[in-house]
Amino acid sequence: MKYLYHFFDKRTGPFKSLTAVSCEEAHDILEKIKAERPDSMSARRDDLYVVKRRNTEAVLLKEFKAMGGVPDIDSPHYMVVEFSPWLSTWYEQGDYIKIPVEKFDKSKLSFTYGDSMPTFSGKVNDGKEYRGKLYSYDEILKIIEKYGLPQDWNGDGRYGPERYIEAHVWTDDMIRDYM
Repeated sequence: MKYLYHFFDKRTGPFKSLTAVSCEEAHDILEKIKAERPDSMSARRDDLYVVKRRNTEAVLLKEFKAMGGVPDIDSPHYMVVEFSPWLSTWYEQGDYIKIPVEKFDKSKLSFTYGDSMPTFSGKVNDGKEYRGKLYSYDEILKIIEKYGLPQDWNGDGRYGPERYIEAHVWTDDMIRDYM
């Protein structure tokens, strides 16, 4: 693992989070995106998306603390391990930031093999060892060694929901330089 990537729409800017604002504000932002950016992936999110994302973040936070993590923030910044061709298509005016992983405090990172929402949803019950599991930096390296990067073997999603490895940055440090 060399880089963590963050994908975003150039008009919005990087590291904007719907879960870092009130539910009402998040709803208004989503409605604006649906009206102004109908071809973006965000415009396809249902009205319960923010509730589902907040519920998933509560699980991530609980699991992160259980594994000894000490978060500086309650809602993580989302990145992915290495470049994801699929995520690069999510935005009408897409862009990305890539940051060398060695610049991060590894104790402020966690990972899911695939997006955290399907990973912890309970709807995907295929018995794969990485379902419902949050990983530390060292642990995700072992999973990558075992399975590879999802974007290399499942870029089109035909083998399941995992298309990238999600990274959760539990601090504003380092990220602040890119906001």
